[in-house]
Amino acid sequence: MGFITRWFEGIDWDKIWLDSVSKIISVIILIILYFIFSWIGRKLIRSFFRKYRSQQMVSESRAKTLEGLVLNVFGYIMFFTFAILILQNFINVTAIIASAGVASLAIAFGAQGLVSDVVTGFFILLERQLDVGDSITLEQVNGNVETLGLRTTQVRDFDGTLHFIPNRQIMIVSNHSRGNMRILVDIRIAPTADAEQAMTIIKRVCEQEKAMNKNIVDGPTVLGVQEVSATNTVIRVMGKAVNGEQFEVQRNLLKDIREELVRNQIELPLSYLAPLEPGK
Repeated sequence: MGFITRWFEGIDWDKIWLDSVSKIISVIILIILYFIFSWIGRKLIRSFFRKYRSQQMVSESRAKTLEGLVLNVFGYIMFFTFAILILQNFINVTAIIASAGVASLAIAFGAQGLVSDVVTGFFILLERQLDVGDSITLEQVNGNVETLGLRTTQVRDFDGTLHFIPNRQIMIVSNHSRGNMRILVDIRIAPTADAEQAMTIIKRVCEQEKAMNKNIVDGPTVLGVQEVSATNTVIRVMGKAVNGEQFEVQRNLLKDIREELVRNQIELPLSYLAPLEPGK
């Protein structure tokens, strides 16, 4: 007991108290500086990309992609830098890093997935496979790219679900937002209807639609009769529309063609219902 008492009395409590207060103040200052520098850095990055977007040769989606990436990298750098500065107040971080040895090797093996994510993300950006806002298909995931980072890609599904996909798992990218998109409309008329007259009417509607709709890039062109069956005759129309507007163009084209066919008394196919036989 005497030894413990002497040891306890020999402790310089004033020095410990001063050191603790000093470290706490240092940590608080570092945390405040972290938020200040993060706010300033993000503000400067966003300001830079606002000017970057004003350049006519730069697309909005590409500017958003690069802005998100730079903010992502900046956030990682700020976090790890200030984490090391805070730890430096309690332990000798330099000595630990220098003497990591086998532990660092084990961490390196464990971080293979992270390294693969970063490398894959770098080449996705370099090759411009994706941009923010692109409509894409990644195997079973369909949606729009919301964020493209060095480690993960975020895709918002059409039902609202947000998917976080590690970059190393991106094998095949189907990008639906590059170039003009095809429009394809199949118009069905009754098998007894005059197909030549129907095609003449459809051509007239297509010409009117092209003159009025600025989203139509090419055509639409009546290809002719695509299919003949006992229940209907299919006339196919094909063209090209501005990316992202193809479905709206298809819907309007189909509606206007149907209305014009009805106005000109072109018979449309009716669903066939089998009569019920007695006793069934």
